[in-house]
Amino acid sequence: MFGDHMFVLYDGAMGTMLQKSGLKPGERPDVLNVTAPESVESVHRMYVEAGSDIIVTNTFGANAKALGGTGYTPQDIIRSAVGAAKAAIASADMAKRAGSGKCVGAEVKVALDIGPLGYLLEPLGDVKYETAYGLFKEQALAGEAAGADFAAIETMSDLAEFEAALLAVVENTSLPVLATMTFDKTGYTYTGCSPESFAETAAKLGASAVGLNCSLAPEEMYATAERIKSSTDLPLIVKPNAGLPDSTTGLYSIDAAEFARQMAPFKEIGAKIIGGCCGTTPDYIRELRKVFPEP
Repeated sequence: MFGDHMFVLYDGAMGTMLQKSGLKPGERPDVLNVTAPESVESVHRMYVEAGSDIIVTNTFGANAKALGGTGYTPQDIIRSAVGAAKAAIASADMAKRAGSGKCVGAEVKVALDIGPLGYLLEPLGDVKYETAYGLFKEQALAGEAAGADFAAIETMSDLAEFEAALLAVVENTSLPVLATMTFDKTGYTYTGCSPESFAETAAKLGASAVGLNCSLAPEEMYATAERIKSSTDLPLIVKPNAGLPDSTTGLYSIDAAEFARQMAPFKEIGAKIIGGCCGTTPDYIRELRKVFPEP
């Protein structure tokens, strides 16, 4: 699936990058795919130029339930989001060609970002499993139709919701799935899912790679990543946060160089797909490429 790559670099955060370019408080990032696609494309291009092998669409919450009242459908948002990602790759490739550098167009892949619904499933909440499955299916079909290469299910904390999302993709599309859940410092999700249960379920139901993202800094993820890796032979994904944001400045506590230093030990447990979550930027990806070089 990843060719000759020893390590595959994801991108970093999208939301915090869009905030820097003018996303207003309370404004939906995914709507910008339609209203300001050039802003989204610009962020994607910066990640491609920084060395990302996979860029993730700006569609974290692009399900019909969350988009209610916006005037846009998942198909509208996802079509534009995949288009912005592909346009960024083409633009970066053209610039590389003009400079006689290495071309990227045939190498960088686009992953359809699928995040949690924002509502708990029964019995923890009032959303039926079948409803969740249908919402995720709609996203997956729209992503495949738009030309995404993968689906990236991320930041899940409820195993039932994760199962609904994964099955919605593998049963209705041919997209390989890169799957991550978010764990706290105890090594469990806030609904009580263990790394072992997640990894075993993901492998059984057809994920192509598994791991963890968000919530924690790299060093805080290590033990949980070990538990996931010991539970499956699937490639391991690691996408931490850049520490915690300052309540006054909004700046995250771990800079790009320190982030890369904390990520280096993940080589020892065989991490394959490396990237960043909240607070990370293209600079973080550049630093990661120094630690996780191309073949």
